[in-house]
Amino acid sequence: MGRACLSQAQRKQEKPHDHPRTFSHIGLSVPDLDAAVKFYSEVLGFYIVMQPTEAVEEDTAIGVMCTDVFGPGWGSLRIAHLATADGIGIEIFEFPGNYAPEEKLEHKRHGTFHFAIQDPDVEGLLERIVAAGGKQRMPVREYFPGEKPYRMVYVEDPFGIVFELYSHSYELTYSAGAYA
Repeated sequence: MGRACLSQAQRKQEKPHDHPRTFSHIGLSVPDLDAAVKFYSEVLGFYIVMQPTEAVEEDTAIGVMCTDVFGPGWGSLRIAHLATADGIGIEIFEFPGNYAPEEKLEHKRHGTFHFAIQDPDVEGLLERIVAAGGKQRMPVREYFPGEKPYRMVYVEDPFGIVFELYSHSYELTYSAGAYA
């Protein structure tokens, strides 16, 4: 029986580790919201769910939520919402006074340092990313050279945000023992 068929009481009795959770969205901070929406929709093919809009520090639902997260005095921001073909949200923010980190890939800093996009044509998408002002951070690599066509490459968008391109699903890539 699927989880959706369970009553609220039955769901409350489940242990937190009874099932994996789904991934909802990721938030990105960029210096130019309009350019980022154009890149992520035109180059990566994400759907625009909500066009760029401004949120200000005031007594509205979004204003109060932002104050909860950023603290009083945040002022204003611009925000847009996009979605991948499988329904994962890409929430893009432009904050006044934003800045790029000195080292673009702060891999030793705790927290998120990349995400991954899946496309069977890694090389074609890589070419479009570079043509749109992004960067290729490494050569395209194969996890199982000569055995399986699983490929990956790290890239940057035009704003310095690092992400990976995968040719195959995460489950397929790692269930086969990619590091063995």
